[in-house]
Amino acid sequence: MRRRDLLKAAAAGVAATAAPRIGRSERQSKLVFAPVSDLAVLDPVVTFNRPTRNYAYLVFDTLYGLDTSWMAQPQMVEGHEIEKDGLTWNLKLRDGLRFHDNEPVLARDVVASIRRFAQRISLAGALMTATDELSSPDDSTVRFRLKRPFPHLPDALAGPGGTVPAIMPERLAVTSPFKPVAELVGSGPYRFLPEEHVSGARSGFARFARYQPRRPDGVVGFTSGPKIAHFDRVEWLTLDTFSAMAALQKGEIDWWGNATSRPHRGNRA
Repeated sequence: MRRRDLLKAAAAGVAATAAPRIGRSERQSKLVFAPVSDLAVLDPVVTFNRPTRNYAYLVFDTLYGLDTSWMAQPQMVEGHEIEKDGLTWNLKLRDGLRFHDNEPVLARDVVASIRRFAQRISLAGALMTATDELSSPDDSTVRFRLKRPFPHLPDALAGPGGTVPAIMPERLAVTSPFKPVAELVGSGPYRFLPEEHVSGARSGFARFARYQPRRPDGVVGFTSGPKIAHFDRVEWLTLDTFSAMAALQKGEIDWWGNATSRPHRGNRA
């Protein structure tokens, strides 16, 4: 899949935060979405499955996001400073970041998360190979001391690919990147509702009231810019092609992730 296609697909998980009305539904507080396939794998680091990647941008935030020119832009970080030799990067986290368990996002959570997803994302893995030391000198600073200059550091942390560079609490980020985490705790605009998840059927997400988006005057890109939650709830329904088409026509769903497809009717004589 071309990079443009990957970015378009990733943007699907952010779209619920970008438009107040989608489709014909009159439900102003809820968005009902039918993905291309079941949300079977929930950990966005262990897989690049498309539904997993897309939902992850509702629940998890990332250090950097990609704009429509495919350039990395600060997301959870306020910005970064590079020392003159290019070998030390200090990333400063934005104020007010909180996980869905209401704990603050700390630099040590970020460090553990980077170490985890870097084993699954090739560019982030290259960054870690070039890193002499990754540390958290204080609660809001992530420091990279490099062996050699790595000017694409923001791109590596933005995750230009199928696997989402999700930031999660340290207690979960220490899990092997080849094993799903025990629970889903992000810091994005929506909380995952485990009690509403039925594999093969549905998933539910609720707006996280304590989420603080970037400055509202910022430009929204693919996975960058202010994530404004326009809905109190987002529901994902797993439907076959015929059911999804019918539901869309009846206004029972607001958005179908595969609306250009046609149902297969078998061979014709």
